[in-house]
Amino acid sequence: MAMWDRVKDQAKALQQSQAARSGGGQHGNPGPGQSGGRARGSSSGGSKAQLLGLLKSQLASAKTELKSGAYRDASMAMCALVAAADGYVEPAERQRVEELIVSNEVLQNFPPDQLRKRFNEHVDQLMANFETGKARALQEIAKASKKPVEARAVVQTGMVVAGADGTFEASEQQAVREACAALGISPTEFGV
Repeated sequence: MAMWDRVKDQAKALQQSQAARSGGGQHGNPGPGQSGGRARGSSSGGSKAQLLGLLKSQLASAKTELKSGAYRDASMAMCALVAAADGYVEPAERQRVEELIVSNEVLQNFPPDQLRKRFNEHVDQLMANFETGKARALQEIAKASKKPVEARAVVQTGMVVAGADGTFEASEQQAVREACAALGISPTEFGV
């Protein structure tokens, strides 16, 4: 679980720097000396919820810049890739991810039907032939690489969806790493 701790620390640092800029630093900032590594155990559920909250707030702060078709298509490919990372998507999981997508604050920049259609097309392709579907999804994801804000937002969107069930499987981490490679971002930035 070290990855959540690393991402949490990075998210904290990012939040602190944003708070310092906006002058509102009342986020209960734990000092940089407190790494999440020692605070495991009972708090890990909370830390994941915290992390998802941070990823969502990072996305929300970029919302006005995330209106392009490239971001929409890449993030739907990303969500499908994460949902199908273990090679199978149960109907209930597909529905759950769809609900997460259409209720996501940033993705509300787009009509829900467009999002559902693209997400399901990618899931169908992944289910029909995982390798081919994955190659197509990664091609779609790579289209967001021109703008760093969009590229990072695609990964953050995928991580928010992946982590929504409280776990972040090895296969999902692998999907995030592959997406980072397609976007030319270092996966260590996201702790994977």
